[in-house]
Amino acid sequence: MDLTQLEVFRAVAEEGSVTAAAERLHRVPSNISTRLRQLEEDLGTPLFSREKLRLHITDAGRTLLDYAIRILALTEEARQRVTHQQPAGIFTLGAIESTAAVRLPQLIARYHQQWPDVELDLSTGPSGDMTDGLFSGRFSAVFIDGPPKHPQLDGVAAFAEEMVLISSLNHPPVPNAASVSGSTIYAFRANCSYRRRFENWFAAEHAAPGKIFEMESYHGILACVSAGAGLAMVPRSMLESMPGRESVAAWPLAEHAGLLDIWLVWRKGYASGNLRAMVAMLEDASQ
Repeated sequence: MDLTQLEVFRAVAEEGSVTAAAERLHRVPSNISTRLRQLEEDLGTPLFSREKLRLHITDAGRTLLDYAIRILALTEEARQRVTHQQPAGIFTLGAIESTAAVRLPQLIARYHQQWPDVELDLSTGPSGDMTDGLFSGRFSAVFIDGPPKHPQLDGVAAFAEEMVLISSLNHPPVPNAASVSGSTIYAFRANCSYRRRFENWFAAEHAAPGKIFEMESYHGILACVSAGAGLAMVPRSMLESMPGRESVAAWPLAEHAGLLDIWLVWRKGYASGNLRAMVAMLEDASQ
């Protein structure tokens, strides 16, 4: 088992096919197939089940993928530290939507000015998708609400955030969750950490929301709430950046329950030059 075989295996696992992996690695498909077969023979176990033109990763393959990601990341880290390589190349970054919209534009602009050879590839989505992308190798690092709870993740606090409850302007004051138990709420999908915080806020007071409508954007949430159709919990920084923010009332959560930190999170053992440069920039900004 060598590094080339691991690179080929990881590409096939992430792309889902030999052809796509070949395009990604700039190799011919026959070479990819040969390397993959040699690796399976070396390990004595199939890493993929084959169904016509489709590949499905096996349990053994999933186990190896976890190690392959860490081994290749450590190899790259060692190469960069030995050669003192400056930040350069593609830096794949993920972020929850509110952080990407409000917090990252200035950070990314400063990063690009300092490290113009880095090509930042930014994607947004719910926190659950961001974490999954981190473990699959899709992202080098992600901005999510933290701190990270998984033992294989590491990170640094990046931005202070406050969640607030929003309602229509004519809604009565909201002193606590019990006062709005049974209310219709608007939120993102179930794998959104902000939605979990909203539901936990109710549960902490033995209350519960009524019907939950899943939305795809903060603008859609704001429109529904301003029309008096229900309530939502959103980051204050996101609300203050949106047109139409005057059409809703914002209620802080009692006892600082809405305060949290957004963290930059990555897999332990992976610390590329690109990532270290961004961590240093965040640490400088906090001083």
